[in-house]
Amino acid sequence: MSSNLTGSLLQMLGGDVMNQLGSQLGTDPATTQKAVGAALPLLMGALGKNASSADGATALLKALNKDHDGSVLRDLNGFVSRGGNLQDGNGILRHTLGNNRSGIESALSQATGLSADSTSNLLAMLAPVVMGALGQQTRQQGLDVGGLAQLLMGEKQQATSQLGGLAGLLDLDHDGSIVDDVVNLGSKLLGGFFGSKN
Repeated sequence: MSSNLTGSLLQMLGGDVMNQLGSQLGTDPATTQKAVGAALPLLMGALGKNASSADGATALLKALNKDHDGSVLRDLNGFVSRGGNLQDGNGILRHTLGNNRSGIESALSQATGLSADSTSNLLAMLAPVVMGALGQQTRQQGLDVGGLAQLLMGEKQQATSQLGGLAGLLDLDHDGSIVDDVVNLGSKLLGGFFGSKN
């Protein structure tokens, strides 16, 4: 099991869950895996950025304690087969990505071959899963605001190193060369977590 939350989630989303995601999105397994491999660190990095301020970390901890206990992780296949919870997911993305969402979706769509709608749906399906994992971790470790911020800063650093130039999307300070970074990231992560295939 990976030592970081993003890696653990990538493993949980393998196999049947990944196939079910592909069915929901109408995409082939390779495209789905590439998109998930880029989307998860992006979401985790964005949450880390939000938690870098005291107000942001406090608001996030409140949301985790209220709505995200990790129960979504008990039946990920069922959650995905039902199409996730797009209303919840879109609400999370509004808070997490803000005005950056369209730029991030556009880059992921270009890099992975997913349509714009499928990319948007994928992020909305993954957002409650990421929040569920964070909520579970928060409860298991008894994290307060400071502990949550520290956890997410570690995840953000991991995501930044994995995402390369794409990490700039979280601040919208890059706009040209991110597509290759998404493709490279997806290949790199998938090679490690799902095994490389010819």
